[in-house]
Amino acid sequence: MSSRAHRSELGDFLKARRAELSPQQVGLPETGSHRRVPGLRREEVAQLAAISTDYYTRLEQGRIAASAPVLSALARVLQLDDGQREYLSELAGKDATRPRRRTRQTVRSSLQRVLDDLRFTPAFVLGRRMDVLAWNPLAAALVTDFAQLPAKHRNYVRLLFTEPHMRTLYADWESVARTSVALLRHEAARYPDDQHLTELVGELSVRDTDFRQWWAEHHVANQRIGTKTLHHPVVGELTLDWDTLTCTNDPDQHLVTWTAEPDTPTHDRLRILASWAAQHTDTTEPTRDTHTH
Repeated sequence: MSSRAHRSELGDFLKARRAELSPQQVGLPETGSHRRVPGLRREEVAQLAAISTDYYTRLEQGRIAASAPVLSALARVLQLDDGQREYLSELAGKDATRPRRRTRQTVRSSLQRVLDDLRFTPAFVLGRRMDVLAWNPLAAALVTDFAQLPAKHRNYVRLLFTEPHMRTLYADWESVARTSVALLRHEAARYPDDQHLTELVGELSVRDTDFRQWWAEHHVANQRIGTKTLHHPVVGELTLDWDTLTCTNDPDQHLVTWTAEPDTPTHDRLRILASWAAQHTDTTEPTRDTHTH
């Protein structure tokens, strides 16, 4: 992606964010006049950010790059959260110098050892573009048998939109899927020339109407913790807290763990699922992605 294309992406993001705000939300008086488009007008954003309307217009059109002070002002005016501010900064700071081809990503041995030791905690390692690099047997039992998938299909976002059982596994699939799209959008800002990510977005945009619509909304997220309710076909309902731990030596690898409060039905059901997984896991199958591109 060229720097011009990246500026265009920044402009689309700004337009999407101003469309979500009303004059009242930013302290502007209601004039009562009819608005042709929802949200704030360009001149209103420019006024609040103390820049000229012409400057802001050219910024939205991808014709110029923004300075750090202007970005800070726009982030304030558009009421961006921390994840959106980081995304805005990523878009403004990237250029076309990053190489298009990246070395194949494999799980770090230290993270693999952690996975191997977690018997009663579902866990997996996510890499760039949310590829699943490694997993433990309980994660496979909870989510899907990753080993049975082609390596190029072991991507968490892709699973959410292409595997039918994922829509029934999550009690609130739409919320989970929307968040995953927002996380992937953040990845796209960090690695704008990632060919495989571009191909993934293209494939999912063609295959799924929801993905295509949510991707076009330009929402971003940098969520690292949360709680999810799952309806598992073997053990029933599970309420799990998930946490993301980033590898210090490789910030592109994240250990995701799913845990339950002690002395709860979910805590007991995880142990039942672990016992079930031990009986059904083929020990010859790898628990890591040895062919990740």
